[in-house]
Amino acid sequence: MNPRNWLFGIVAMLALAAPLTAAAQGELVLYCTVQEEWCRPMVTAFEKATGVKVLMTRKSSGEFYAQLKAEAANPRGDIWWGGTGDPHLQAAEEGLTQEYKSPKLADLQDWAVRQAESSKFRTVGVYAGALGYSYNADQLKKKNIPEPKCWSDLIKPAFKDEIQVANPNSSGTSYTMLATLVQLMGEDKAFDYLKALHKNVNQYTKSGAAPARAAATGESLVGITFQHDAVVQAIGGAPVKIVSPCEGTGYEIGSMSIVKGAKNMENAKKWYDWALTAEAQSIGAQAKVSYQVPSNKNASAPPQAPKFSELKLINYDFAKYGSSAERTRLLTKWDKDVSTLPK
Repeated sequence: MNPRNWLFGIVAMLALAAPLTAAAQGELVLYCTVQEEWCRPMVTAFEKATGVKVLMTRKSSGEFYAQLKAEAANPRGDIWWGGTGDPHLQAAEEGLTQEYKSPKLADLQDWAVRQAESSKFRTVGVYAGALGYSYNADQLKKKNIPEPKCWSDLIKPAFKDEIQVANPNSSGTSYTMLATLVQLMGEDKAFDYLKALHKNVNQYTKSGAAPARAAATGESLVGITFQHDAVVQAIGGAPVKIVSPCEGTGYEIGSMSIVKGAKNMENAKKWYDWALTAEAQSIGAQAKVSYQVPSNKNASAPPQAPKFSELKLINYDFAKYGSSAERTRLLTKWDKDVSTLPK
């Protein structure tokens, strides 16, 4: 071959490859595990700030954890943002996520930094939210049922087929409930409680936020969920009352992780750093869809957010209940002892 023609051929191939490389560098595949109404303004703001094109998919945190495991040999995602911390910790333990020490760590609340340290910096806390439930006050009055105030109220016969809660296999919210009850009551009593609750459940949803919407619309009388998800419905005008159970309750540290082997690693780090800023952590509240406590010290919690100082919170053991072995054990036991029971 003529050397000159060979050289032109190489130049032509490089020219064709260049746009593909640039396109790859300009993209980010985001797995988002908060509500869609919060995911989208975050994506829009990040794209505007960085020029990076975001390809976003929304699912529940338990579903994305399972997807990460399935894709481990050939990861499709770059960053996993939001959702309860337990599946993030499990993914970190199993080597599915990438170690990264963000320069923004110094700006974070202690509980967010502890989340990072406990995972060897394979995840980090981005917000915190307390578990509870909401009920439709109009429906409760029509049915002449006394106001529930405790976990124990939800297993009373009056609430037969009136409660909606997510499946803990797909929902980080519901796994937090499972782990909370075990820590609050002891494992044997917690599973006795879950068996009794099962009789009153009308549906196990995929999403942890879905029960809050069901209570708001009257589709279900009660929805077990994070309190901030119920706040969204109340602010929207739904006739819901929010309950922090009298016995005490657990809470989540919503987290963020970079997928190990991410194809757009630098852009994943860009999102990671950006999502830890006070500005990014204010977007959900501005969009009226997020009422959690933000992890950045300089970000103000929305006034409607549940105040942790006023709640009876358990000392939630994130290390134990975020471990792969414990999470798998409890979910297997729930599948075997609770989900298969007749109503």
